[in-house]
Amino acid sequence: MAKVTFKGNLITLLGEEVKVGEQAPSFTVLANDLSEKKLSDYNGVKLISVVPSLDTGVCDAQTRKFNEEANQLGDVKILTISMDLPFAQKRWCGANGVENVETLSDHLKGSFGKAYGVLIEELRLLARAVFVVDSTNTVTYTQYVPEATDHPNYEAALQAAKEAK
Repeated sequence: MAKVTFKGNLITLLGEEVKVGEQAPSFTVLANDLSEKKLSDYNGVKLISVVPSLDTGVCDAQTRKFNEEANQLGDVKILTISMDLPFAQKRWCGANGVENVETLSDHLKGSFGKAYGVLIEELRLLARAVFVVDSTNTVTYTQYVPEATDHPNYEAALQAAKEAK
């Protein structure tokens, strides 16, 4: 498993670590309108940005960064997944003009967190991570950010999304 800290303290991640070359695990999360969404609902390349909460500085910056870069990625679907309630995600996107990223909530079942090995047992939040999944649902890139309050490697994730086409 990935060793991840939160504010310097080692945390326990539930689920199995996802590795490059594996089939992306299925999951069920909620869209902002409370409808269920699954990996199978998305065709093509997916960049999955995982954040603890949109209402924190690094998560806000991460989601804005991928929103800004979306036009350079063409038809890559960018999904941001957190434990935030769907209502809070919708409010945040509206207040911040985020239109190129789809926010999804894992708060109900922790399905995504367990499937991708990012559910923090001690906090019931998701650890910061980025995954790129190609059109055959094969994982082509993973980053489990070692310190959950740090930024991911944006350039590497964006490059991986471009190459996954």
